[in-house]
Amino acid sequence: MNFAEIATVDDLENGEMKMFNIQGKEILLARAGNEYFATDNKCPHMGGDLSHGVLEGVVVTCPMHHSQFDLSNGEVIRWTDFSGIKSSLSKIFKSPRSLNTYPVKVEGDRIMVSLD
Repeated sequence: MNFAEIATVDDLENGEMKMFNIQGKEILLARAGNEYFATDNKCPHMGGDLSHGVLEGVVVTCPMHHSQFDLSNGEVIRWTDFSGIKSSLSKIFKSPRSLNTYPVKVEGDRIMVSLD
């Protein structure tokens, strides 16, 4: 597995997330306590910019339709917050899809991510 430096530990405070470009991809890097998580930055629902969303623990909420994902494994917690007919239609057109997650390791003060 090849790891590339994406940031340093000083780049993120606890509870913060930022978007970084690495190998031509937009990667969301988030910090929860002393753990770091890397995922695709675009929400698989409608392409919302997750770095502009809300981070609570290891759960990120998309700013567009409030889909929620567990950053530790990419699993969908909530696909949208639409209700009624809109919810049924949104599920027909876009089935729930997990976020792609990437391995992260910290070496000294460098945060490394593998996109392999």
